Amino acid sequence: MPEEPYAPGGAVAGTGMGGTMDLATSEGASLEAAPRGPDDAGPAAKPRSLWSDAWRDLRRNPVFLLSSLVILFLVFISLWPAAIASGSPLTCDLAKAQEGSQPGAPFGYDGQGCNVYTRTVYGARTSVTVGVLATLGVAVLGSVLGGLAGFFGGAGDAVLSRITDVFFAIPVVLGGLVLLSVVTGNTVWPVIGFMVLLGWPQISRIARGSVITARQHDYVQAARALGASPARTLLRHIAPNAVAPVIVVATIALGTYIALEATLSYLGVGLKPPTVSWGIDISAASPYIRNAPHALLWPSGALAVTVLAFIMLGDAVRDALDPKLR
Repeated sequence: MPEEPYAPGGAVAGTGMGGTMDLATSEGASLEAAPRGPDDAGPAAKPRSLWSDAWRDLRRNPVFLLSSLVILFLVFISLWPAAIASGSPLTCDLAKAQEGSQPGAPFGYDGQGCNVYTRTVYGARTSVTVGVLATLGVAVLGSVLGGLAGFFGGAGDAVLSRITDVFFAIPVVLGGLVLLSVVTGNTVWPVIGFMVLLGWPQISRIARGSVITARQHDYVQAARALGASPARTLLRHIAPNAVAPVIVVATIALGTYIALEATLSYLGVGLKPPTVSWGIDISAASPYIRNAPHALLWPSGALAVTVLAFIMLGDAVRDALDPKLR
């Protein structure tokens, strides 16, 4: 019987007694031993979640990076305004009223002789505080009410829908003029409370729609079939998958609330002196727009940049979290 040839790699190449071929080539062995690349979907590969995938896209988005840098700078000067602005925003000298840029006052002085640069820096604290707290209140209240209504449905859902319709019919600025005109306090809480009162229906309706969509998915039905309680089903399975639209809308609305606070302060029903606010400074500088336009330009520019940064951030987050846009 002739000797069977020996193939590289320890495999025997040849024909056996039954005439079948038992061939293992060195090429096949090398292909089997080749390491998998990062894009190979092996059985042990862990798929990325929606949040990790969104974060990967956000890090590559120049709009997100630019808006984040602006917002981080605003947060920094809101927490430590004295780091870049010396003096008090309430210190004014009428002898320097409407003067232009000079050492120590790069933005000049307003009609009361106050340093425009210092007031612009300190005004960021008030605007950012009002915007962040109002957004948190709106997001929490709207998400809870809308999520519960969308999950349980029934009469509670119908009543909440009619209540939101009533609030949607109230003009925001007109409602602020009516409600805040009777407030005599000089704090940010009445303004924040007004924004939460008229802002929660939008978040509530979005949260309700997201929960209704999520509760129809197969994984929710499987959790119910396995005996999960309604609370566990809502908090563990539905809420994490329905919160993305709420985050997007709340991020965009933050810039809107900052602009709304400035509008109400400009009209005289929002924040009041001696509180430092961009809206108050814009209102005070409006009569002197011809003689001292710089007093109006800088707080208006700071307000516009802030609102634009939050809107850009919201758009970037929406593009990253919405799979339909991919």
